[in-house]
Amino acid sequence: MMVQSDMTERAAVPPSGLVRTSSDTASWHAVYDGLHDAIIRHRLDPGAKLVEEEIAEVFGVSRTIVRAALQALARDGVVILQRNKGARIAHPTPDEAREIFEARELIEPRIAALAAGRMNTGDAERLHACLHAEHQAMASDEPREAVYHSANFHRLVAGIAGHQLLSGILGDLLSRSSLVIALYWRMPQALCENEAHHAIVDSLAAGDQDRAATLMRQHIAALLGQLDLSERPQRQSSLAEALRDAARVPKGTRVLAR
Repeated sequence: MMVQSDMTERAAVPPSGLVRTSSDTASWHAVYDGLHDAIIRHRLDPGAKLVEEEIAEVFGVSRTIVRAALQALARDGVVILQRNKGARIAHPTPDEAREIFEARELIEPRIAALAAGRMNTGDAERLHACLHAEHQAMASDEPREAVYHSANFHRLVAGIAGHQLLSGILGDLLSRSSLVIALYWRMPQALCENEAHHAIVDSLAAGDQDRAATLMRQHIAALLGQLDLSERPQRQSSLAEALRDAARVPKGTRVLAR
């Protein structure tokens, strides 16, 4: 089972205050998935305000459903809920950004070693397909999509490792890493070096656990070194536009103004 599915299952625990019906569960999952996708694909900027009324209008659900989805995203660390101020996308500080990547540097080598002991031909094919998608996104000048596929590579490796607890922790770290990259990345043209990912796949396919762990540790350390951890001003993004595709709302649908 892949990490992305694990993350959805953890989010499936109904947030407090929500009446648990099958319809409600499906509705708040759709809002959760749409918001999460917009965040990790950088369609919503870190620090952006999340207006409950606007989200409810886009998805065609009640504010209670929206609030449940926001609570789940807050548990994942990508949304901040403040009393009397509402919700906003998390805006990691430079120290928080460093800690996120330092945590990845601690756990991802172990995940890579575990994956090397479980790899099969199908796993290798999925990883190579992910790397191809990342390369195509960069070639098409779509850095947001490249970031998404780069993070998905790490999710796939964790899924292969088969360690549910570490996979869940990494899933949260990767979601928060997407915010860090949006804020502090110095080399948007490079992203995760494709060569580093290919070398990791080769070590996984060879079943070389020590090399896989070493390469992953070096890779995450290199990513941390490519962050410019200086303060960034908060940018503004259009919530309605960012969520339109995720909610499958026709272009003519009215949404509330900010």
